Amino acid sequence: MKSIVIEGTLRANSGKKLSNDLRKNEEVPCNINGVENFSFSAPVKSFKHLVYTPDFKTATIKLGDKEVNCVIQELQFHPVTDELVHIDFLELVPGKKLIVEIPLQLNGTPKGAKDGGKITQRIKKLRVKTTPEKLVERIQIDIENIELGKSIRVIDLKLDGMEILNPPQFPVVSVLIPRAIKEETPTAAAPVAAAAAAPAAGAAAPAAAAAKPAAKKK
Repeated sequence: MKSIVIEGTLRANSGKKLSNDLRKNEEVPCNINGVENFSFSAPVKSFKHLVYTPDFKTATIKLGDKEVNCVIQELQFHPVTDELVHIDFLELVPGKKLIVEIPLQLNGTPKGAKDGGKITQRIKKLRVKTTPEKLVERIQIDIENIELGKSIRVIDLKLDGMEILNPPQFPVVSVLIPRAIKEETPTAAAPVAAAAAAPAAGAAAPAAAAAKPAAKKK
């Protein structure tokens, strides 16, 4: 599990003015919630590989002689400029469970895709409860056995040391049947149905003729 090292400066004071001054100097105000609570700041560029990444990563926060292992708890961005303005971190305590969202990685080519199906990923991340020792950058899912028109649902996933908090029946990844394949079956069945209907219509004609009374001779 890769950890990004962040070297920050402890903040004894807080407040809106101080936070704005830090941002003007390209520093991001941050908090650490854990065994002890800390406020600190660090250069905005130091968060690049922690925040702007598709993988889940932990952070090692160095504050002078203190070193704290954390995960991101909450991010705040400016509503107009989309600049990073604040981060809340959660301290990782060995053996203590926490709730995080970890991205998924799909491995393999489904059987259904080889038959012309379309792969659709419904969930990009899983919300899990686990301990720091079980954290991973991505959760690996083997999708090779998904057949045409089938799905892997949350309930089908078995993860070592992780409790999945997403709704159990929600599909994670599906192999959809394209419209062209759907239309093949009714098109082929139509001539069979027509052929079956023809004898039935022919058989009805004599019956109707027999039911008609004979004309009387004058």
